[in-house]
Amino acid sequence: MKIGVFGAGAWGTALAFVCAKSGNDVIHWGFDNIFDGLSDLTPPDSITRTSNVSDLSDCEYWLIVTPAAFFRETVQKMRSVYSNQPILICTKGMESNSGMFMSEILAQELPECKNIGVLSGPQFAREVAIGVPTGSTLAGNETVRAGGHIALSAIYLQDTDDIIGTQICGVGKNAESLISGFLTVKSGGENERALIFTRAWNEIVDIAVKMGANCGTFHGLCGVGDLFLSATSPTSRNFSAGISIAKGEEYSGTVEGIFALRGLINRAEKLNLQTPVLCEMKEKMGL
Repeated sequence: MKIGVFGAGAWGTALAFVCAKSGNDVIHWGFDNIFDGLSDLTPPDSITRTSNVSDLSDCEYWLIVTPAAFFRETVQKMRSVYSNQPILICTKGMESNSGMFMSEILAQELPECKNIGVLSGPQFAREVAIGVPTGSTLAGNETVRAGGHIALSAIYLQDTDDIIGTQICGVGKNAESLISGFLTVKSGGENERALIFTRAWNEIVDIAVKMGANCGTFHGLCGVGDLFLSATSPTSRNFSAGISIAKGEEYSGTVEGIFALRGLINRAEKLNLQTPVLCEMKEKMGL
């Protein structure tokens, strides 16, 4: 299959590698021809890199792997060359100004797309790129999932039709990772850290259920799997940023957990749900 991958950061590059290793031809798009993700690794021969979106017009399946902050802009660039490809969203996060999930943005900007899916799970990009065994949740209808299994056969995929739950897991773990890092420094001990962490996760699950998600999704790779990976490891940018905030230090790069925490609280307010723990953590971190 011919796969189009939008996004040339570390995660986009890793997924382009996976698609190629899965036996597909890959057209990998990077804005302004910048491919700075995992630049020390040599891409497989079946990957063609381009900055021209029209080069992806005849691809049979698209992956969007740009950061949440650039997701809407990327979809707008794609519109002129879209021709009914199933689209797999591989971006975790919420839009900072609107609080919208990526599937909501895609539906708004590209309403003619009827086959939208989401990929989310416990993955660090470099490990995925070099072939460390990796699993992920693949959410969507049968068409999206069938294409996803061809595109990404080199990794383990766990199927579900729960698109919104899968996204909230990804957003929620970003917020929880930030909180976990902060509490590593600021809590009175491991007991308190576990108490606050669990109560915050319960509030995130409440938001998901209110939006129609399946509780079982939170037991899968996109839920407990990703939570374990991101909220316990200094390799996680959100976890490290939480530590920096607690110490009053500067942090670098985009920290999705900050937008996630704000966005989840705003969404809860619209749903008439109380999130006292998330609100308290936001206040303590000065966000």
